[in-house]
Amino acid sequence: PMHKKHETLIHKVLHIIERVIAFITLAVMLFMLGLEIYKMFTTAEYFATMDRFLQNILTIVVGLEFVRMLIDLTPANTIEVLIVAIARQVILTHNNPWANLASVLCIAGLFATRHFLIPKEELTIELSEVE
Repeated sequence: PMHKKHETLIHKVLHIIERVIAFITLAVMLFMLGLEIYKMFTTAEYFATMDRFLQNILTIVVGLEFVRMLIDLTPANTIEVLIVAIARQVILTHNNPWANLASVLCIAGLFATRHFLIPKEELTIELSEVE
């Protein structure tokens, strides 16, 4: 009971942190775009700065998902961490189309696994705990 309260609180805090990071990421990206729009076609500096920012933010998001997985080690959480980690890799390394295709197929396979092999009750309980 007391242990479950701590676990639920940690889930809620991680969920809030994920939302805040998503909002900050969007705000910074839009702000940078607004300030640097005239440089987009003339210099690669804008894209290098954006790549570094995305790399840092997505690393933090993967870390938060990993912490959530360690707290509540369920198949659904493990698959979610894998989906986020692979999506991060696709977003940050966009130089090899075959690797991107393989990553997208892996993500599709993970979604299919989550949909067909994980009981709906586990997903419902997991989502209700966070919200």
